[in-house]
Amino acid sequence: MIADGIERGPQVEEIVERARGAGVAVESVDRRELDRSSHTRHHQGVVAITPDARYATVEEVLAVASDRGQPPLVVVLDGIEDPHNLGAIVRTVDCAGGHGVVVPERRAVGLTPGVVRASAGATEHVKVARVTNLARAIDDLKAAGLWVVGLDAAGDRAYWDADFRRPVAIVIGSEGEGVSRLVRERCDFVVRLPVLGRIESLNASVAAAIALYEAVRQRGVTPSASSPG
Repeated sequence: MIADGIERGPQVEEIVERARGAGVAVESVDRRELDRSSHTRHHQGVVAITPDARYATVEEVLAVASDRGQPPLVVVLDGIEDPHNLGAIVRTVDCAGGHGVVVPERRAVGLTPGVVRASAGATEHVKVARVTNLARAIDDLKAAGLWVVGLDAAGDRAYWDADFRRPVAIVIGSEGEGVSRLVRERCDFVVRLPVLGRIESLNASVAAAIALYEAVRQRGVTPSASSPG
């Protein structure tokens, strides 16, 4: 759907051309209709209607690593409820070359429109497995050879002391409670991010990003020429 009256610059024209070339119907509608469909007024006048997000299985997440010939790098989220946090984490998993995200069905956000927007499109590229029992899913990851590293303020070592070169699942706790007891008990070890100021902890998506890029550093990934910075 394209908003009536918007200036159709090169990007919009390319979207329309590609959509029509793929057999996708393109419709001009009142901008208020776009506001309702996208659940926000902060859009650029173009909205694509897609099927509901499809979740992967844990096995499918691990298959991504196998297909790439890499040791698995998976993020397990223990009760993340903020759509912006989940979207930002999925985005960082994609940017850091991770292989997927595991979330629980209960007391946690799923792949909502807000999550998709916050991910900047990363939900189209990163597999998200939604499981009924997070503790059992962690057991399955361990059985598949992954080390499970919890990230918590009460960790017994700094995050850079963990070996992220091996197959690993990084567990991030909820915004308010952190890593739950049952999940913590299944971690092989728990690491912390040093906090030197007066705030007790970092935002969950920021903490995930720091740990993921420590994995990037340890795995010796060389930035490409096109990488900013």
